[in-house]
Amino acid sequence: MLTQIYEVVTPSEAEAISAIGVDHVGVLVGDGAFPRELPVHKAAAVMKAIRAPSVLSALFLSADVVLIERMVRELDPPIVHLGASNELITPDHVMALRKSLPTTKFMRSIPVTGPAAVDLARTYDGIVEWLLLDSHRIGDIQIGAQGVTHDWSISRTIVESVRTPVILAGGLGPDNVKEAIRSVQPAGVDSKTKTDREGTHSKDLAKVRAFYRAAQSG
Repeated sequence: MLTQIYEVVTPSEAEAISAIGVDHVGVLVGDGAFPRELPVHKAAAVMKAIRAPSVLSALFLSADVVLIERMVRELDPPIVHLGASNELITPDHVMALRKSLPTTKFMRSIPVTGPAAVDLARTYDGIVEWLLLDSHRIGDIQIGAQGVTHDWSISRTIVESVRTPVILAGGLGPDNVKEAIRSVQPAGVDSKTKTDREGTHSKDLAKVRAFYRAAQSG
């Protein structure tokens, strides 16, 4: 079971989380338009601290594809995760980015707000390496970081409807990741809010370790 942890902000966190065995170490990257975004030079320091075979997943909440392309060329992350709302970044945008960044792997967030998410996920099938199914608040310009679960039956339908590997996100932690895996049968699971230290955005390594172990035994 692939595991993914967001949002890592320091090299020491990255080293420790990759040492646990987490596959994708997630970092929020940008120009400061969204809270807690890391500039390229800080994201690069985090990436350097990650132990193989773990890799960096660079999350961009921006819908500015020119900015994304420029920062990806500077950082050269193994994975680019696109988290802007589906109204702002479309499959055509993703295909254009793929053409200009041919060696980069892409992940696309899909907001699971109802049955329409199934058709939306299908529009990305085959043009990204992973689909990340996340909770979403209608009207937000970015997807995820809600700390709440969504309708897993819709996520299960998506898993059954696409060929692209699916990573399940949205309110997952050590307490519910086994149930989520049984319900959805995803290729991977993601945690942000429920592996944070209480009241902060820094990572609680004990929670990360517990999440990882639960996912592997689920």
